[in-house]
Amino acid sequence: MNKDQREIQRKLRILRYAEEIGHVAKTCRYFGIGRASFYRWRKAYAERGESGLINAREYPKLCV
Repeated sequence: MNKDQREIQRKLRILRYAEEIGHVAKTCRYFGIGRASFYRWRKAYAERGESGLINAREYPKLCV
């Protein structure tokens, strides 16, 4: 299992946990994430499935 797959599984576990208990704020507190991140992941998962949960690649900013 590579890094992206582990991150997808982690995010899925968090999304499923929130669905089980029905409380986003408690879920975010329990896993130590921000609600904005949670809602962004939930929207990406709804729109693109598991591929939406892959972290975007970071590119260095160019100094001009």
